[in-house]
Amino acid sequence: MYPFNVRVYGILINDAGEVLISDEQEYGMRFTKFPGGGLEFGEGLTDGLKREFVEECNINIEVISHFYTTDFFVKSAFNDSQIISVYYIVKNIDPINFAIKTVVFDFDGEGDVLQAFRWVKLTDLNPDDFVFPTDKHVAELLINTI
Repeated sequence: MYPFNVRVYGILINDAGEVLISDEQEYGMRFTKFPGGGLEFGEGLTDGLKREFVEECNINIEVISHFYTTDFFVKSAFNDSQIISVYYIVKNIDPINFAIKTVVFDFDGEGDVLQAFRWVKLTDLNPDDFVFPTDKHVAELLINTI
């Protein structure tokens, strides 16, 4: 049996041409990624993405369009599963009312699982700022669409 891990992420771009990214600390490592996470059993992709944005950002989103689905092999950094990631362009329905940081890994508090959000100008987006291969690839795709 080959375990698959389906992930779903949102690309939220504001009126200033900035994309929302998430700095996180979990499993003893720090990483930067797009907001989103793992699909739960019985959940559709867009429903999972909406749930993730409520859980992580406390906002409701509208899924606008599909942007990218993993088309190369990616092994999970955390276990022996194969990662399949789906990215959507999204729009916030609710106003942004969570803390936005300007410094990488500027977490509030301490603990095993930490998260902070930043806006990054699309023109300043750098694939090397992301840890995981699929996020790096999506950042490159975003840069090439500017």
